[in-house]
Amino acid sequence: MSAKVNLLDFDRKSMEAFFVSRGEKAFRATQVIKWIHQLGVTHFDAMTNLSKSLRAWLHEEAEIVIPDIVLEQQSADGTIKWLLRVDDGNSIEMVYIPEANRGTLCVSSQVGCALDCSFCSTAQQGFNRNLSTAEIISQLHIAIRRLSDKLGHDAFGKKRVVSNVVLMGMGEPLLNFNSVVKALNLMLEDNAYGLSKRRVTLSTAGVVPALDRLGEVSDVSLAVSLHAPYNSLRDKLVPLNKKYPIEVLLPACRRYIAGQAHRSVTFEYVMLDGVNDLPKQARDLAKLLRDMPAKINLIPFNPFPGSVYARSSDAAISKFCEILAAQGLTVITRRPRGDDIDAACGQLAGKVVDKTKRLQKKEHVLQFSFQ
Repeated sequence: MSAKVNLLDFDRKSMEAFFVSRGEKAFRATQVIKWIHQLGVTHFDAMTNLSKSLRAWLHEEAEIVIPDIVLEQQSADGTIKWLLRVDDGNSIEMVYIPEANRGTLCVSSQVGCALDCSFCSTAQQGFNRNLSTAEIISQLHIAIRRLSDKLGHDAFGKKRVVSNVVLMGMGEPLLNFNSVVKALNLMLEDNAYGLSKRRVTLSTAGVVPALDRLGEVSDVSLAVSLHAPYNSLRDKLVPLNKKYPIEVLLPACRRYIAGQAHRSVTFEYVMLDGVNDLPKQARDLAKLLRDMPAKINLIPFNPFPGSVYARSSDAAISKFCEILAAQGLTVITRRPRGDDIDAACGQLAGKVVDKTKRLQKKEHVLQFSFQ
């Protein structure tokens, strides 16, 4: 007897194929997607516009499996972090950031991360596996229901509790391409979550071939973890740069937004004291991006146990921002959110059974030279 399929793994196209292959009409996909994603229904018997025979067949062939919530924490600033169990040995984290005019959900795409960026707590946990589409989209499904209960809003009422989604949690989304794209499709699908492509952002360290491929199938907003204005420094902060250096990455960013009017790329730049926050580096960054439709997010470093870095001073961040703005660049300094519950950018850790054995290979104190 074959295992049941998890319907959360299907976007509309693959859901249609599932029904058609079993002799059902394609429109059943739209009905079921609405039940699951818009109405939050996870029991087939409650899907009342399906025939009894179809519901019985779904009971035999399919299931709707959502990760369990292990822990929910709320920061003093209103940020909420959830720890979700995805299998017996692994858990992931997702974060909700409320603001006056939006609610942003930061979603994970992998258990751990394979890229080993030196300033990121997630990367220091090692890597276990990719998340399935079901495990990715379940994060949005769970957050909307939990927040709707807390805040008293209808999940798809006039005031959405989740108005923006960023794939900026644990993992590198472009290294989990197929599952991430199907999850993106559901986020944008009118019969599922109906989010605007401008309100769904994929953040990448710069996996160039996958970025080019993404541009062929999606046009969600793009954020790139840059963190340095030249290769010698970025090689140490973001080791992926050795494979796809800045002179390869930036043209790929241009290709992604080519033909999309009024679109830009957001470049993330974590501010590390004495490492990448010098005035000369700000001028180098301005020169690098001067002809690029770009927004720059300056992110004060969020410390984590074992890190060798310190957050840049407020004065250094302010000066860096001032230099960029004087060169005509759009620049925003991100305010740390949720750092009292380790929910801030770069702090997500979850629980990872590290298949890379990275933690065993690391010295107790990492030493880097940034000359």
